[in-house]
Amino acid sequence: MRILVIEDEKKSALHLEKGLTEAGYDVSVAEDGRVGLSLALGEDFDLIVLDIMLPGRDGWAVMSDLRAAGKTTPVVFLTARDAVEDRVRGLELGADDYLVKPFAFSELLARVRSVLRRNPQRQPELLKIADLELDLYKHRAQRSGKKLDLTPKEFSLLSLLARRAGEVLSRNIIAEQVWDMKFETDTNVVDVHVRRLRSKLDDPYDKKLIHTVRGSGYVFNE
Repeated sequence: MRILVIEDEKKSALHLEKGLTEAGYDVSVAEDGRVGLSLALGEDFDLIVLDIMLPGRDGWAVMSDLRAAGKTTPVVFLTARDAVEDRVRGLELGADDYLVKPFAFSELLARVRSVLRRNPQRQPELLKIADLELDLYKHRAQRSGKKLDLTPKEFSLLSLLARRAGEVLSRNIIAEQVWDMKFETDTNVVDVHVRRLRSKLDDPYDKKLIHTVRGSGYVFNE
Protein backbone atom coordinates (compact mmCIF):
# COMPACT_ATOMS: atom_id res chain seq x y z
CA MET A 1 0.00 0.00 0.00
CA ARG A 2 1.27 3.45 -0.96
CA ILE A 3 1.45 6.45 1.38
CA LEU A 4 2.41 9.99 0.38
CA VAL A 5 3.98 12.12 3.12
CA ILE A 6 3.88 15.87 2.47
CA GLU A 7 6.16 17.35 5.13
CA ASP A 8 8.79 20.09 4.75
CA GLU A 9 10.72 19.51 7.98
CA LYS A 10 13.46 17.10 6.91
CA LYS A 11 13.92 15.34 10.24
CA SER A 12 10.19 14.69 10.60
CA ALA A 13 9.93 13.56 6.98
CA LEU A 14 12.77 11.07 7.43
CA HIS A 15 11.25 9.78 10.68
CA LEU A 16 7.88 9.25 9.02
CA GLU A 17 9.39 7.64 5.94
CA LYS A 18 11.47 5.21 8.01
CA GLY A 19 8.67 4.26 10.38
CA LEU A 20 5.99 3.78 7.74
CA THR A 21 8.37 1.84 5.50
CA GLU A 22 9.22 -0.51 8.35
CA ALA A 23 5.49 -0.93 8.94
CA GLY A 24 5.21 -2.34 5.43
CA TYR A 25 4.09 0.67 3.40
CA ASP A 26 5.54 2.03 0.17
CA VAL A 27 6.32 5.65 1.08
CA SER A 28 6.89 8.72 -1.10
CA VAL A 29 7.89 12.09 0.40
CA ALA A 30 7.29 15.62 -0.87
CA GLU A 31 8.79 18.60 0.98
CA ASP A 32 6.76 21.25 -0.84
CA GLY A 33 3.00 21.74 -1.07
CA ARG A 34 2.96 22.22 -4.83
CA VAL A 35 5.07 19.12 -5.43
CA GLY A 36 2.95 17.12 -3.01
CA LEU A 37 -0.28 18.21 -4.69
CA SER A 38 1.11 17.30 -8.11
CA LEU A 39 2.05 13.82 -6.88
CA ALA A 40 -1.30 13.34 -5.15
CA LEU A 41 -3.21 14.29 -8.29
CA GLY A 42 -1.01 12.42 -10.72
CA GLU A 43 -0.52 9.11 -8.91
CA ASP A 44 -2.62 6.65 -6.93
CA PHE A 45 -1.92 6.60 -3.21
CA ASP A 46 -3.83 4.73 -0.52
CA LEU A 47 -3.35 7.51 2.04
CA ILE A 48 -1.74 10.95 2.41
CA VAL A 49 -0.09 12.31 5.57
CA LEU A 50 -0.27 16.09 5.22
CA ASP A 51 1.35 18.96 7.13
CA ILE A 52 -0.29 22.38 7.11
CA MET A 53 2.63 24.83 7.24
CA LEU A 54 4.23 24.05 3.89
CA PRO A 55 6.21 26.09 1.35
CA GLY A 56 4.73 26.55 -2.10
CA ARG A 57 1.18 25.73 -1.09
CA ASP A 58 -0.07 25.18 2.44
CA GLY A 59 -1.89 22.09 3.62
CA TRP A 60 -5.28 23.81 3.63
CA ALA A 61 -4.95 24.58 -0.07
CA VAL A 62 -3.61 21.12 -0.90
CA MET A 63 -6.55 19.51 0.89
CA SER A 64 -9.07 21.79 -0.79
CA ASP A 65 -7.60 21.26 -4.27
CA LEU A 66 -7.55 17.49 -3.82
CA ARG A 67 -11.24 17.30 -2.99
CA ALA A 68 -12.15 19.85 -5.67
CA ALA A 69 -10.40 17.63 -8.21
CA GLY A 70 -12.52 14.67 -7.12
CA LYS A 71 -9.69 12.86 -5.34
CA THR A 72 -11.08 10.81 -2.47
CA THR A 73 -7.70 9.59 -1.18
CA PRO A 74 -7.84 9.42 2.65
CA VAL A 75 -5.87 12.24 4.32
CA VAL A 76 -4.44 12.49 7.83
CA PHE A 77 -3.39 15.99 8.85
CA LEU A 78 -0.18 15.98 10.93
CA THR A 79 0.55 19.46 12.22
CA ALA A 80 1.64 21.63 15.15
CA ARG A 81 -1.58 23.66 14.85
CA ASP A 82 -3.64 22.45 17.78
CA ALA A 83 -6.48 24.97 17.99
CA VAL A 84 -9.99 23.53 17.91
CA GLU A 85 -10.88 25.71 14.92
CA ASP A 86 -7.94 24.26 13.00
CA ARG A 87 -9.08 20.71 13.71
CA VAL A 88 -12.60 21.56 12.66
CA ARG A 89 -11.38 23.27 9.50
CA GLY A 90 -9.25 20.30 8.52
CA LEU A 91 -12.10 17.82 8.96
CA GLU A 92 -14.58 20.07 7.17
CA LEU A 93 -12.21 20.32 4.20
CA GLY A 94 -12.46 16.55 3.89
CA ALA A 95 -9.59 15.14 5.97
CA ASP A 96 -10.15 11.76 7.59
CA ASP A 97 -8.16 12.43 10.75
CA TYR A 98 -6.13 15.17 12.46
CA LEU A 99 -3.08 14.52 14.68
CA VAL A 100 -1.15 17.23 16.51
CA LYS A 101 2.65 17.41 16.81
CA PRO A 102 4.56 16.32 18.80
CA PHE A 103 3.14 12.85 18.43
CA ALA A 104 3.95 9.24 19.24
CA PHE A 105 4.64 7.27 16.07
CA SER A 106 2.63 4.35 17.44
CA GLU A 107 -0.43 6.61 17.61
CA LEU A 108 0.08 7.84 14.05
CA LEU A 109 0.43 4.25 12.84
CA ALA A 110 -2.77 3.27 14.66
CA ARG A 111 -4.62 6.17 13.06
CA VAL A 112 -3.25 5.34 9.61
CA ARG A 113 -4.44 1.76 9.98
CA SER A 114 -7.81 2.92 11.30
CA VAL A 115 -8.34 5.23 8.32
CA LEU A 116 -7.32 2.50 5.89
CA ARG A 117 -9.74 0.07 7.54
CA ARG A 118 -12.53 2.52 6.82
CA ASN A 119 -11.63 2.09 3.15
CA PRO A 120 -12.01 -1.69 2.76
CA GLN A 121 -11.66 -1.50 -1.02
CA ARG A 122 -8.05 -0.49 -0.42
CA GLN A 123 -7.17 -3.17 2.13
CA PRO A 124 -8.51 -6.74 2.00
CA GLU A 125 -10.09 -8.14 5.14
CA LEU A 126 -8.94 -11.67 4.39
CA LEU A 127 -5.38 -12.71 3.75
CA LYS A 128 -4.75 -16.19 2.30
CA ILE A 129 -1.30 -17.76 2.03
CA ALA A 130 -0.97 -21.47 1.28
CA ASP A 131 -3.53 -23.16 3.55
CA LEU A 132 -3.50 -20.27 6.06
CA GLU A 133 -6.39 -17.82 6.20
CA LEU A 134 -6.29 -14.62 8.28
CA ASP A 135 -9.21 -12.33 9.01
CA LEU A 136 -7.33 -9.13 9.81
CA TYR A 137 -10.35 -7.29 11.19
CA LYS A 138 -11.91 -10.02 13.32
CA HIS A 139 -8.48 -11.27 14.45
CA ARG A 140 -9.17 -14.85 13.47
CA ALA A 141 -6.79 -17.35 11.92
CA GLN A 142 -7.18 -20.85 10.61
CA ARG A 143 -4.98 -23.34 8.86
CA SER A 144 -6.31 -26.18 6.71
CA GLY A 145 -9.76 -25.19 7.94
CA LYS A 146 -8.81 -25.57 11.61
CA LYS A 147 -9.01 -22.55 13.90
CA LEU A 148 -5.74 -21.42 15.50
CA ASP A 149 -6.07 -20.46 19.16
CA LEU A 150 -3.76 -17.42 19.23
CA THR A 151 -3.17 -14.79 21.87
CA PRO A 152 -3.52 -11.13 20.76
CA LYS A 153 0.27 -10.79 20.52
CA GLU A 154 0.62 -14.02 18.59
CA PHE A 155 -2.01 -12.84 16.12
CA SER A 156 -0.26 -9.45 15.75
CA LEU A 157 3.03 -11.24 15.13
CA LEU A 158 1.47 -13.59 12.59
CA SER A 159 -0.34 -10.80 10.74
CA LEU A 160 2.86 -8.76 10.51
CA LEU A 161 4.82 -11.70 9.10
CA ALA A 162 2.01 -12.66 6.70
CA ARG A 163 1.38 -9.12 5.43
CA ARG A 164 5.07 -8.86 4.60
CA ALA A 165 5.43 -12.41 3.29
CA GLY A 166 8.69 -13.03 1.47
CA GLU A 167 10.44 -10.18 3.29
CA VAL A 168 13.06 -10.89 5.94
CA LEU A 169 12.07 -9.01 9.10
CA SER A 170 14.68 -8.28 11.72
CA ARG A 171 13.95 -8.77 15.40
CA ASN A 172 14.18 -4.99 15.79
CA ILE A 173 11.42 -4.36 13.25
CA ILE A 174 9.23 -7.06 14.76
CA ALA A 175 9.69 -5.68 18.28
CA GLU A 176 8.87 -2.15 17.15
CA GLN A 177 5.76 -3.16 15.23
CA VAL A 178 4.30 -5.76 17.59
CA TRP A 179 5.43 -4.46 20.99
CA ASP A 180 6.10 -0.80 20.09
CA MET A 181 9.54 -1.00 21.71
CA LYS A 182 13.18 -0.85 20.77
CA PHE A 183 14.80 -4.25 20.62
CA GLU A 184 17.59 -4.88 23.13
CA THR A 185 20.22 -7.55 22.48
CA ASP A 186 19.61 -9.20 25.84
CA THR A 187 15.87 -9.47 25.27
CA ASN A 188 14.55 -12.68 23.69
CA VAL A 189 10.86 -11.71 23.68
CA VAL A 190 10.67 -11.96 19.88
CA ASP A 191 12.25 -15.41 19.72
CA VAL A 192 10.05 -16.68 22.53
CA HIS A 193 6.85 -15.53 20.82
CA VAL A 194 7.97 -16.85 17.43
CA ARG A 195 8.60 -20.23 19.08
CA ARG A 196 5.11 -20.20 20.63
CA LEU A 197 3.52 -19.17 17.36
CA ARG A 198 5.35 -21.92 15.49
CA SER A 199 4.05 -24.52 17.95
CA LYS A 200 0.52 -23.64 16.88
CA LEU A 201 1.02 -22.65 13.24
CA ASP A 202 3.77 -24.95 11.98
CA ASP A 203 4.45 -27.88 14.30
CA PRO A 204 1.23 -29.79 13.46
CA TYR A 205 1.84 -29.49 9.72
CA ASP A 206 4.46 -30.77 7.27
CA LYS A 207 4.72 -27.47 5.40
CA LYS A 208 6.40 -24.79 7.51
CA LEU A 209 5.52 -21.12 6.97
CA ILE A 210 7.85 -19.30 9.37
CA HIS A 211 11.55 -19.62 8.57
CA THR A 212 14.61 -18.38 10.44
CA VAL A 213 17.21 -16.44 8.47
CA ARG A 214 20.36 -16.81 10.51
CA GLY A 215 21.78 -13.49 11.62
CA SER A 216 18.91 -11.52 10.05
CA GLY A 217 15.53 -12.47 11.49
CA TYR A 218 12.46 -14.26 10.21
CA VAL A 219 10.66 -14.64 6.90
CA PHE A 220 7.16 -15.92 6.17
CA ASN A 221 6.68 -17.90 2.97
CA GLU A 222 5.60 -21.21 1.54
